[in-house]
Amino acid sequence: MSTGDLDTVDAHVARVLAAMHPLAPVELPLADAHGHVLAVDVRSRLDIPVFDNSAMDGYAVQHADVAAASTDRPVALRIVAEVAAGSADDPLFGAGEAVRIMTGAPMPSSADAVVPVEHTDAGHPVVTVSTSPRPGAHVRRAGEDLRAGDAVLSAGVRLTAARVSALAAAGLAHVAVRRAPRVGVISTGSELVAPGHPLERGQIPESNSLLLAGLVREACADIVHVATVPDDEAALLAELARGLDAGAEVIVLSGGVSVGAHDVVKATLAPLGTVGFHRIAMQPGKPQAFGMLHRGDDPPTPVFGLPGNPVSTAVSFEAFVRPALMRLQGALDVQRPRIAAIAAEGWRVPSARVQFMPVVLLDADDLVDAGSRPLVRPATRGGAGSHLVGGLAAADGYAIVPADVDEVRGGDPVTVMLVAS
Repeated sequence: MSTGDLDTVDAHVARVLAAMHPLAPVELPLADAHGHVLAVDVRSRLDIPVFDNSAMDGYAVQHADVAAASTDRPVALRIVAEVAAGSADDPLFGAGEAVRIMTGAPMPSSADAVVPVEHTDAGHPVVTVSTSPRPGAHVRRAGEDLRAGDAVLSAGVRLTAARVSALAAAGLAHVAVRRAPRVGVISTGSELVAPGHPLERGQIPESNSLLLAGLVREACADIVHVATVPDDEAALLAELARGLDAGAEVIVLSGGVSVGAHDVVKATLAPLGTVGFHRIAMQPGKPQAFGMLHRGDDPPTPVFGLPGNPVSTAVSFEAFVRPALMRLQGALDVQRPRIAAIAAEGWRVPSARVQFMPVVLLDADDLVDAGSRPLVRPATRGGAGSHLVGGLAAADGYAIVPADVDEVRGGDPVTVMLVAS
């Protein structure tokens, strides 16, 4: 679909994702798997817990012995053994006896409850119990969390610290994950100067390569090449070759994709016939390029051309490049999380284009609808200008305003794509 002569955001996302296929799985030790996307469904190899064990430091008892215990009528039990975590002992005991037990230690076969040490006088060799536990109290039963064969995690989830821990508890030492995509970043523009260097008339600090490299890393992909080139076709072709030589499986360019006389990306890549240049009904970020680079017998390499103004670059990455990197990693959800919010103040919106407005979340105390939706306001008083990189630094996300909305007023509901970590 298109809006006039413009493609929709959704159509361009679909175009990009149709060209992306998850990378082949690799087997990694759990210690190296954090941050990767799981490639296969995983089932537990063990019961969790593996065996009945004590949830408390205290005394393993037979419930019948202490059913009537109270502060007024405490029960005395003779301690016949002790079991610590990691012990293989299974001491048998009878009526009127108890076993001292530590948290995580296996429950003796003779016991059916644990009395916490706080409910006793901690005596030895006789302990006095002053509280009656319920049957089975403070016992973690084998398999009460998961049984061997139960599903632990599904393919497509990213392995957080907690998920890696769950896999270890389930008896795994290695896991199949998707490899992180290798990405090259090239920023174009003869006006660009390395950060911190003196500026002459017409020059600006180069920031997009740092922006894009950081966003690539936040998408859990690997940066293998970063460069800045002037508006020179030969220089850009040479840098593209260097990126491919470095092993880049995706190349992201910024700048030079519109209709200007010196738009080097368009002048360089359009003649190849394998890279399309599109006008998207969005603000900022209307000019976009996407296609494939072909070199010899190598697999084709996806290449993105993003507009060069920093907010346009960031929005374009979030809208198109990040979903592509997520698809390469086999992620179930390729989009950033989105929340329902309320505009604390109004702002202008473009005609017939989806707007991505950088916004900040207001203090948690400033909530509406019984705290269900946070308030947001534009991150900069200057609006949604694609050059307003200072406001971008303050943004917690982007309010996504549909193309058929002609104005955002204070109090209006808005959808916000969260990007702040």
